[in-house]
Amino acid sequence: QVQLVESGGRLVQPGESLTLSCETRGFVFNAYEIAWYRQAPEKEREFVARISTTGHRRNYADSVKGRFTISRDNAKKTVYLQMNSLHVEDTAIYYCAVAVGANIRSWGQGTQVTVSS
Repeated sequence: QVQLVESGGRLVQPGESLTLSCETRGFVFNAYEIAWYRQAPEKEREFVARISTTGHRRNYADSVKGRFTISRDNAKKTVYLQMNSLHVEDTAIYYCAVAVGANIRSWGQGTQVTVSS
């Protein structure tokens, strides 16, 4: 059974940093690309970042490029999202997902990030 468990979300102030984790189990982790998405209140879920199986290729949404960094530890079967210089507009539920081509195979349950002064 595929499981993705996000953690690390909390309330932070604008300009602060936060690291999210996505622990996985139930599939061959190093054979799949992993992505982060987010969904703000009353908005559709949107792509944030994606990392290749080896970690050598990383893609980011324009809105987070230069501020967020996706990484993975294949030994720990975990993906991370380092978020710096957080903006109020980054407030959302953040989800990790198993990505296969243009499709998402599995989603985690999400972790809430709130950026507010």
